[in-house]
Amino acid sequence: MAPPLKFAHVVYRTNDLPRLRHWYRTMLDASVAFENDFICFLTYDDEHHRVAIVNDRKFVPPGRPRAVDHVAYTRRDLRDLIDTHDRLKAVGIEPYWTVNHGPTTSFYYRDPDGNGVEFQVDNYARIEELNQFFRSQYFEDNPIGIDVDVDDLRARLNAGEPVESLLLRADVAAATK
Repeated sequence: MAPPLKFAHVVYRTNDLPRLRHWYRTMLDASVAFENDFICFLTYDDEHHRVAIVNDRKFVPPGRPRAVDHVAYTRRDLRDLIDTHDRLKAVGIEPYWTVNHGPTTSFYYRDPDGNGVEFQVDNYARIEELNQFFRSQYFEDNPIGIDVDVDDLRARLNAGEPVESLLLRADVAAATK
C-alpha cells in the first residue's frame, strides 16, 4: 500500500457557475485554466486544476444532504492566514468559525452553495510535537479546539508576540504559564 502523492482537485456542482467561479477565484486567489458553459477549472499552483466547478442546472443548493463537510487548504504561515482573512473580509467573505484545533489553527468559510472551505496553518513545526499533542489529555478532553479571535491574533502578531505562542492552544498555553 502507498499513500497518494498529493491532493489533486475537488469538484463542485452548482446551478450558478459564474457566481461560484468568482467566489473561488477570490477565495483562493486562483486563475481560470479552462472554462466553458459547462465547466470551469481553477488553479493556484503547479497543478493544472485544483478546483473544478460543474454547471448542473438540476443542482439543489443549500439544504441538501452533503457527503463532504469541507475541503482544507494549508496556508504558508500565520501571517498568510491572517492576511488572507483580511483580503477576503474586504470583499465580504468572512469565516463562520475560527478555531485553534491544537494541531492546526483554522478559519472556516462557506461558499455560495454552502460547501465548507478551511484555511489552516500547522501549529507544530515537527510531527513528533503534533503526535505528542494528540496523545495529551488536552486533546482527549477537547479534540475539537478552542475558538480564536482573528483581531486578537493579528494584534498580538503585529505587537511581536512569538508565532509559536500564538499557535499554542489557549488551554495548553494557560497550563504552561
